[in-house]
Amino acid sequence: MQEKNVRMGKIYVVGIGPGDEKNMTIRAKEVLDECEIIAGYTAYIDLVRDRYPKKTFFENGMRKELQRCRACVEMAKSGKLVALICSGDAGIYGMASPLLEVAEQEGFHDVEIIPGVSAAMSGAALLGAPLAHDFCVISLSDLLTPWSKIETRLLCAAQGDLCIAIYNPASRKRPGHLQTACDILLAVLSPDTCCGYVRNIGREGSLTKTCRLSELRDLPADMLTTVYIGNSQTRILNGRLVTPRGYQT
Repeated sequence: MQEKNVRMGKIYVVGIGPGDEKNMTIRAKEVLDECEIIAGYTAYIDLVRDRYPKKTFFENGMRKELQRCRACVEMAKSGKLVALICSGDAGIYGMASPLLEVAEQEGFHDVEIIPGVSAAMSGAALLGAPLAHDFCVISLSDLLTPWSKIETRLLCAAQGDLCIAIYNPASRKRPGHLQTACDILLAVLSPDTCCGYVRNIGREGSLTKTCRLSELRDLPADMLTTVYIGNSQTRILNGRLVTPRGYQT
């Protein structure tokens, strides 16, 4: 007797943007509409749960990312269409990389990455145009990256006169990381370097503010804050943080 073929599913790794539905891409919405299962970190599932009341959800907490990826692969192997969601963009501090690594180990290859609007992009838009020239993105979380390497990256960015978007500037367990980062930058940059920060991007209670590097040092930041440090040409114009492209205006 011939065995029935088991339909293989597929995994989409979906960047859902900063949090509000208006900043989710059309493609991301299409994929979430199509998928049978939506998987993700609990806080991100909460952002889409009301929109998809009839979907099956797989959720777990922080530091269980690999468990989440393996569960997605198993569900896809059983024939399910699975969306693994991330805030912002799936490939920028998101789940695209670990999912692809786990999928390779498990011999599963039908994975598609759906890009989203990153926190760096959406926060920059709220501030003005701080990333209009060459820039880099640096996370201050030393959970997976040694702090010594983070320090080197900060110093090199400052020496290269790059604009910097900083993710994960501080948390309850590392409240002084942003202050330490500012001290590293102040060894190279002027204390008057124009900066800004946004908290709760695209969510209720969003806060946007410009400041100088010397003031940024004392910012009571948290994991919901994205910080922007300008280059030597960045200015605050009518309350907006602006990095010139170099055109003669």
